[in-house]
Amino acid sequence: MILQSPAFEHGGLIPARYTCDGENVSVPLTFSDIPEGTASLALVMDDPDAPMGVFVHWVIYNIPPELGGLPEGVPNEPVLTGGILQGLNSFRSIGYGGPCPPDGTHRYMFKLYALDAMLDVEPGLTKHQLLAVVDGHKIDGAGLMGLYGR
Repeated sequence: MILQSPAFEHGGLIPARYTCDGENVSVPLTFSDIPEGTASLALVMDDPDAPMGVFVHWVIYNIPPELGGLPEGVPNEPVLTGGILQGLNSFRSIGYGGPCPPDGTHRYMFKLYALDAMLDVEPGLTKHQLLAVVDGHKIDGAGLMGLYGR
């Protein structure tokens, strides 16, 4: 399984447009080589370099595998077209919250999970709640890392 963004290369700089210093719209993502038997996808974006521990920027799940990706600027709504659900980030809001490091350059990890089921859950899950639910349903995973500094 492959997770990419047309906005930046793996290990490259995330453009300011997708951060709190810009328009703070979600990063466009593409998914490919989705394994057979995948019923849904889940994605978590977090910052392991945050001073107070891992900071979660995006939790989104029940993504149809045939979608092939997520466009730029996914609305910050709990329920999206096609039954896609969004969770709670560390900003305590639903949807995407872009990189906003207090200082220095941080790594932003995008983790995509292929799951063997649509999740029978409500919107608004935290990262930890989502990961507890997907445990036992993971078929495959992929990652993408971007950098942003101030």
